[in-house]
Amino acid sequence: MARRLSQGRILEQLRLAAKKGDRTALQLALDEMKTLAFSPRYWDRYVVLLSNPLARIVDLLVLKQGERIARQRGVTIGRRKVKRPGKAGKSKKPELKRRRPKRKPPVPTQPSLFPELDQS
Repeated sequence: MARRLSQGRILEQLRLAAKKGDRTALQLALDEMKTLAFSPRYWDRYVVLLSNPLARIVDLLVLKQGERIARQRGVTIGRRKVKRPGKAGKSKKPELKRRRPKRKPPVPTQPSLFPELDQS
């Protein structure tokens, strides 16, 4: 009897495989993820599934289909905006850009082969 594909079941099997090293659970999760990834009918479900870090890692390491599917669907995955903790409390004054001091030209360490031409 064929079971319906469930994102919850896939994630549960991935967690079990991650915690206890259960290869059977990993293989079951992989088979269901392959079904989602390789049939266009389920691509929308697969892109939603990839929002989970465990499923994303499995896709990146084994299936390698998530980026292609997301690009065809016009969705970006794995690009989270990171909040920077120090930015919110600072004042809105524009910061002055500090200029780096100009580098001095390198000093020649080897004497010139043509000293008569190097009289500048």
